[in-house]
Order: sequence, then C-alpha cells, then structure tokens
Amino acid sequence: MTSKSILLILLLFFTRTEIVFAGPPKTDEHGNKEAFDAGKMIVDHIVDSYEWHIATIGETHISAYFPVILYDEGSWHVFMSSKFNHGYDSYKGYEIASDGQMKGKIIRPLPDGTFVRPIDISITKNVFAIFVSSIILILVFLHVANAYKRTKKHAPKGFQSLIEPLILFIRDEIARSSIGEKHYEKFLPYLLTVFFFIFFNNIFGLIPIFPLGANVTGNIAVTGVLAFFTFMMTIVMSNKYYWQHIFNTPGVPWWLKYPLPLMPIIEVVGMFTKPFVLMVRLFANITAGHIIILGFMSLIFVFSQASIYAGYGMSVLSVTLVIFMNFLELLVAFIQAYVFTLLSAIFLGMAVEEHAHEEHH
Repeated sequence: MTSKSILLILLLFFTRTEIVFAGPPKTDEHGNKEAFDAGKMIVDHIVDSYEWHIATIGETHISAYFPVILYDEGSWHVFMSSKFNHGYDSYKGYEIASDGQMKGKIIRPLPDGTFVRPIDISITKNVFAIFVSSIILILVFLHVANAYKRTKKHAPKGFQSLIEPLILFIRDEIARSSIGEKHYEKFLPYLLTVFFFIFFNNIFGLIPIFPLGANVTGNIAVTGVLAFFTFMMTIVMSNKYYWQHIFNTPGVPWWLKYPLPLMPIIEVVGMFTKPFVLMVRLFANITAGHIIILGFMSLIFVFSQASIYAGYGMSVLSVTLVIFMNFLELLVAFIQAYVFTLLSAIFLGMAVEEHAHEEHH
C-alpha cells in the first residue's frame, strides 16, 4: 500500500463530508437581511470547532463533519457532529453552547437551568488538522530518509535538498551552539520535531484549501502543550548545577537569599514564566496574522454594504494587502518556529550546563 493510499484512508476514516442545503438568509426582527458581522466571521474562522466549513455555493453549505466522542454518566456516546446541524439542534440530550463560558463546547443541559460538561475527546477541526500535518511530516521525512539510503554518495535532490539545509541549521546554529557539544545530540530529535511541526502547521494555516488552512499554532492549547513538553524536558533532564543556580545562586549577596529567599523565589517564578512566554508568543503572533488577513478581506463586504462601488474599490486594496500579508506570514511562519526552537534549546542548555558561572568584576 502506497503512502498516498494510507493518507486517503485516514482522511476518510476521520471525516465525512456532507452537502447541507441552507435555509433562507438570516433576517432580523423586522424581516431585513442581517448586516455582515466581520467580528463574528473572524472569530468563527480562528477558533476550533466540531465541523469544518469548506465552502458556500449559493445556499448550499459544504462542510466536513468529525466524530463526537463523549463520556458521560458511565457510558460512551459516539456520533457525527452533523447531528447538531451547525449548532442549532441537540442530539441525545447534548448541544453546543451558543453563549456563556462554555460557548462552542458540548454540554448537557439540566432541567434546573444548569448544565453538565461531559468528558469530551472528540475529533475537532484542529485535531484533524494535526493528524493531517503529522501524517505529511512522517511521509516527508520517511521519503527523505529513504533518499539518503539510496543516494549516500550523490548530491541531495528533491525534498532532500530542501529539508537538509534546515536540519543542518537546527543542528549547528541552534542545538550545538545553545546546548553544547557534549549534550546537544540527545536533544536534537526533539528540537527538530518541534521546529518542523510548528513550521509546517504555520505554512499549512496559510493555505485556505481543505484539509489545510486550520489555525493550529494559533490555538493556545496546542502551543501550551508544546511549551509544557519543553518545560518537562528541562525539569527531567536538569542536573544539580541547574537547581543550585535556582536555590543558591552563586555570586549573589547573602541578604538576597536569607532570611527572605528573594532570589530563589524569583528563579522559581522564572521556571514557569519561561514556558508561559513560549506558549503566548507563538499563539499571539500566529493568531494576529490570521486576524489581520481576515480583517482586510472583511473590508470588502463592510464597504459593499454602503455602496457596491465602494466594495469594488476596496476589493483592489484589500486583495493587495492580503497578498502582502501572506508573503509576510511566510516569513513569520519560519521566524516563530525558529524562535520557539531556539528558546527551547536555550532552556535545555541551561538545564544541563555543568560549569559554574565565572565571577564578573
């Protein structure tokens, strides 16, 4: 079975694409067609969801629906997200909250007006996008690995010539220089995985074609897990010098450590703020890029509500700005993957550093 066949089978297993015919256009209480809501459109595109809206042709919506997997009251409930009818219907007593703290999440309303949040391990839009990007990553690197086996004495070509400079860059300019010659090799697989996972998902998020285009690295849960991995590796792999610098920092006056442990408190807080900054930086930069691009596109529809000619005029400027932003986001996609990997390498290097700091005059 070929790699393309495996990818196709997995895509069909996790999704089911259905054509849903929309009802009449939404109207307000006076029967007038609702105005275009740019904020709602932007939020709907950048947040996670239980379905993936692909396109709208006339009054026909084309969406991909994913399996809903819930555990509640001692039993499992598995069904397709199409049962919720874009969030308008309930199914088996469950529904998607339309407002409040649980907005966009599956809840089970109770007769007294409260609700229960079941254990939810459903396949969502971002989860599916992670499956797709992970499969593509595996296929690309298996191809590159096999190419190395076949052409050991020849110059790299194809994907091999594209990936090899990036691998060498991560090894020499990030891992070796930040961690040190003695320890960098054991951390190199993790750093390569983090870099290419972030870089590929950043690039895929700019391609508005299903199954690409999801805001994976703009989801704080995803960036939080990546930062947590770096944090745990730093803690687990750290040596005694790392903890000595936290609880008994060399070269610091004693009155900053006793009786009030001011410096140890600062260092312990720093242990947690470092992964927090990793999480927020990646999330904020990628989300901001998506919001700006969608905001420029929204200007076309906002101006067209005032005048069709204004909409046509704004479309030229908006499309130009969107093209410029997409090229800028290509640069940001690499920079953010590089920064996350570099900072992770620096934190890991601090954890395994063996020599004491030199005293400064």
